[in-house]
Amino acid sequence: MSGFDPRPLTGPVDRATVRAHLQHLTQSGRLPSGQGAAVAVVVLVVVLGIFLVFGTVAVGMLSAALGAWNSGSPGGGGFVIVPVLMLGIVVAGAVFAIVHAVRRAGGARTYRLDTFAQANGMTWYARADAPPLPGMLFGIGHSRRATDIVRGDRPRLVEFANYRYKTGSGKNESTHSWGYVAVKLAHPLPHIVLDATSNNSLFGSNLPTSFDRDQRLSLEGDFDRHFALYCPAGYEADALYLFTPDIMARFIDNAAALDVEIVDDWLFLYAKRDLVTLDPSTWAWLFSVVGSLLGKLDQWERWRDDRLSAPAAADPAGAAGSLPFTPPLEALRPPPGVAAPGRRLKSAVPWAAIVVLGAFALLWVVGQVGVFGGLLGSFFP
Repeated sequence: MSGFDPRPLTGPVDRATVRAHLQHLTQSGRLPSGQGAAVAVVVLVVVLGIFLVFGTVAVGMLSAALGAWNSGSPGGGGFVIVPVLMLGIVVAGAVFAIVHAVRRAGGARTYRLDTFAQANGMTWYARADAPPLPGMLFGIGHSRRATDIVRGDRPRLVEFANYRYKTGSGKNESTHSWGYVAVKLAHPLPHIVLDATSNNSLFGSNLPTSFDRDQRLSLEGDFDRHFALYCPAGYEADALYLFTPDIMARFIDNAAALDVEIVDDWLFLYAKRDLVTLDPSTWAWLFSVVGSLLGKLDQWERWRDDRLSAPAAADPAGAAGSLPFTPPLEALRPPPGVAAPGRRLKSAVPWAAIVVLGAFALLWVVGQVGVFGGLLGSFFP
């Protein structure tokens, strides 16, 4: 993660260059056709907002003009119709300017992110529907989509992206916005979650999944003040092997604002906001976080699960002419992988959040009963 170059994020861009770039991305298939539809939705919302603001004024003025016209008063409604026409011209001009600005901003953003990715040895992708990743975010809800994906593969695969998924339907539908960093590991590791305490809310963890508290492991020093670490039962010693004091210090110093998940052969960093932005300071921070961790992943990948059977050593007497020798230690180690008990943490019901929400619901019901009781009392003293 060296050679960080943020200049494409803020440098000047030429309109003709942006248009040519968007055309190239569309023709090459890197910019999906649905991208234009998203811009159209934004424009439609803005236009509706303008008409809601100016519509009442325009209708009132037009009604006054028609009333003056029907009354046969001198000059009719001419003096009122003229302002209505002027208001229409202003609204049309505002709509045109906003449409142009939205399209230009979207194109410039795409151009900046793509050229930024190229300048830093990575590649920008517009989106990926339902990304097949094993992290806790990627199997929840519906309409799952990663956008503005910036991916590099040196020295190992690292992916930055913004992520959305929806829960519920109709009036109860909610959109959940996240940003993530995904780092590919050479071998699977036990399922471990580091829940950052700095981004918790009144209801506890901001993570979409709760874990059984019996899987909580306390570590030395100040680590527990910054993270709650969860590991599968029976894997406490393995977690201590992975989270040595120097690695704990790196997480505290660089990633204390991020939630962390290790699952299968992936390391995920989560934030409940967009991480792929045009802000150079955000990218500098992300590069520093990933760079501080990459140097320690080799140590993690030397870990082996003793619960898996080691390969049987060859019988030296079975081969003619072979010499009896002790096989290398590596040949006697278990193969890479994780035994079934360590592959997934046990989830739990978020009772604290349910109790708090239930208390608020009860207070609301009591309040409504009091209001209705007062109304009934006024009618039936």
